[in-house]
Amino acid sequence: MTATSALSNIASALLSGQITVVDLSAPLGPETPLIYLPPQIGKNTPPVKVHSISHYDQDGPFWSWNWLELGEHSGTHFDAPVHWITGKDYADGTTDTIPVKNFVAPVNVIDISQETAANHDFLLTPDHVKAWEARHGRIEPGSWVLLRSDWYKRNGSTETFLNADENGPHSPGPTAEAIEYIIAQGAIGWGTETVGTDAGSAGGMNPPFPAHNLMHKANRYGLASLVNLDKLPPKGAILIAAPLKFVNGTGSPVRALALVPA
Repeated sequence: MTATSALSNIASALLSGQITVVDLSAPLGPETPLIYLPPQIGKNTPPVKVHSISHYDQDGPFWSWNWLELGEHSGTHFDAPVHWITGKDYADGTTDTIPVKNFVAPVNVIDISQETAANHDFLLTPDHVKAWEARHGRIEPGSWVLLRSDWYKRNGSTETFLNADENGPHSPGPTAEAIEYIIAQGAIGWGTETVGTDAGSAGGMNPPFPAHNLMHKANRYGLASLVNLDKLPPKGAILIAAPLKFVNGTGSPVRALALVPA
């Protein structure tokens, strides 16, 4: 099969409904839950704000448009390598320099939704990943690994989404060893349904925030606040996640999409 015929087959499958497009992004607006950092750690992303320029009125009689205030890492968003100190020196580590071919890749979905329902602090280990691979096949070099926890169903409320108490946030995520294993398999990126790519307890791990620390150290990418991972198969889907081409951007909100066999 030639590349032309392969693309033609995909186009036909999209038109016929044999391939469906699944939206993996949460709504982005003033009510979008954002990560909260204790003051001793650093400043927080301000809430998303939408300002009207004109709305079919004296400021623009025939058109409506807005200007926005938002952080690069607001809502469903892409983490570039320079987002973390371990990835700060990559020449191709900003949103405007990453090769565009890396924004489209096969995707592996590891389901921990049952474990998370029983334990909000559930942590993925290498043994969990290896057991998943035994059932579904190896993680291919150049592919994404996404963690399905069904946490996105809590996204309607900042309180339930961040799930914090006096001991800090409680949400699932990976151990450092799991991230090391996934990187060793050649994955291009790691994504989650939680507010960030790490577990709520990640600040106390070694290294702290291992998904950020290790993924970006390896010049790999992150996706956070994904939704609808329960609509993807363990393997066989294609992920499209392209950040805005911010100059020297550390990340960007995205409209992440998946092409899924019907």
